[in-house]
Amino acid sequence: MKKQGFNPYLPSWEYIPDGEPYIFDNRVYVYGSHDRFNGYAYCLNDYVCWSAPVDNLADWRYEGVILKATDVENNEDRDSCLYAPDVAVGQDGRYYLYYVDSKRSIVSVAVCDTPAGKYEFYGYVHYSDGTYLGNREGDEPQFDPGVLREGDRTYLYTGFCARGDKSRSGAMATVLGPDMLTIIEEPVIIVPSEPYSEGSGFEGFEFFEAPSIRKHGDTYYFVYSSISMHELCYATSKHPTKDFKYGGVIISNNDLHISSYKPAEKPMFYGGNNHGSIIEINGQWYIFYHRHTNGTNFSRQGCMEKIEILPSGIIPQVEMTSCGSNDGPLKGQGEYPAYLACNLFCKEESVYTDFTASWMNNQFPKITQDGKDGDEEIGYIANMKDSATAGFKYFDCKGIRKVKIKARGYAKGDFEVKTSWDGLSLGKISIGFSNVWKEYSSDIVIPDGIQAIYITFTGDGSASLASFTLE
Repeated sequence: MKKQGFNPYLPSWEYIPDGEPYIFDNRVYVYGSHDRFNGYAYCLNDYVCWSAPVDNLADWRYEGVILKATDVENNEDRDSCLYAPDVAVGQDGRYYLYYVDSKRSIVSVAVCDTPAGKYEFYGYVHYSDGTYLGNREGDEPQFDPGVLREGDRTYLYTGFCARGDKSRSGAMATVLGPDMLTIIEEPVIIVPSEPYSEGSGFEGFEFFEAPSIRKHGDTYYFVYSSISMHELCYATSKHPTKDFKYGGVIISNNDLHISSYKPAEKPMFYGGNNHGSIIEINGQWYIFYHRHTNGTNFSRQGCMEKIEILPSGIIPQVEMTSCGSNDGPLKGQGEYPAYLACNLFCKEESVYTDFTASWMNNQFPKITQDGKDGDEEIGYIANMKDSATAGFKYFDCKGIRKVKIKARGYAKGDFEVKTSWDGLSLGKISIGFSNVWKEYSSDIVIPDGIQAIYITFTGDGSASLASFTLE
């Protein structure tokens, strides 16, 4: 039986944010940075690549390490991390990887003969006199390169602009020549930063980071993270380096602005920075993005959702879901791991993941895992204290009469099962203190139809939730 598609789409022990998806030879390859489980900083691990057949987006294959952090010049001690990369195919058919490391604001390029082989250093993006982009007087720092090649020209998009920083003007577009390194058109600003947005149409959704570029028909879609960080926005133009107009929000990693199932400004996950892009796969468009786990900003996981580009060019905002790439809702039958939660919250609301203080880290529920980084341990939800709620969307429910859960922890109380975040309890599953995973169940009827499943803990102590089973 063909596997179902989930979010996150990679194994629960893998942390690949900043996803840039491309189709090569009927496979979808995702390039991103590489966080560490329980990391203390962004992008601590080497670049790796994963791929899946275009006709089975649930069947992801690990392609291995494509570039090591130690491949960065003078980085034998790994003091510099590999930030979000992007890839373009050259006229010579080779694959060019553009990246910025954390200690230098210049754009490096590596090259490979295959999409996911070992990339070798090729050079730095530079002006005609050899000066590296980012090093010339007046240059703004380079960050998060996004690239698109058309003919003998490669369009490079870069930038990072914090709120209130007048030294950063916005997202930059730079045109490179046939060698994919040498600048033939100097940087221009295409989307403003917050201090320079008045009258631009981007007010409130100014450029922060994460530039990515795609083309659909005759329209360029510039995807970026706004000044709010948690949302991926887009702007469109008929020209790659000018006349971009704000389009809207494609997705938020805490579901802000979505009012289809809750108040628009109620956060339904612990958000943070966001980065990704759009791609068409077998006639269906998707947005790739990432979510935050482990109660930190530094352990992010890739997710994907179906989107629609309307005839007008508008992309309506979509919800975070658990089913991601799946062909419709998940089967309303069987066991599902708790790390698939697309909603996670408690009575104390928080828009952002910023659990830096130990007391705060124990206040909110969080998706985590056992073991150490790299261990293939299945994720679960910890810190399920009173009012903590995990939401899973969506399931095709038919004849469900019993719900089971696996839980552990120093807690005593009930897990209530609902089909909406603020709905009536359909039943309770009582749990007790346990140092190991134990299964508990209750006769609970889930109405037939397409349903969300919300599981809320009420009681004393702090429980962990491993999975739930619909029968």
